Amino acid sequence: MDGKDFIDVKLKYINEEPAIKELKRISKPSLRRYSGPNDLGAVKNGLGVYILTTNKGLLTDKQAKASNVGGEIICEVF
Repeated sequence: MDGKDFIDVKLKYINEEPAIKELKRISKPSLRRYSGPNDLGAVKNGLGVYILTTNKGLLTDKQAKASNVGGEIICEVF
């Protein structure tokens, strides 16, 4: 690519319906959003996940809570 980091998303379909209904960017260059492991709430009543960048790499909100690490919230997947 152009030297920048990126996230590769593979699309999955179940019965011709997309498995991912919504992907929402949370942190932006102009407004970074950070969260501790205990500050993360449920996404869409527990049906979605947050993707965080941490000192342990990219983690879901559940993995971050289990590892007791916080980080920058990259996006919300539902």
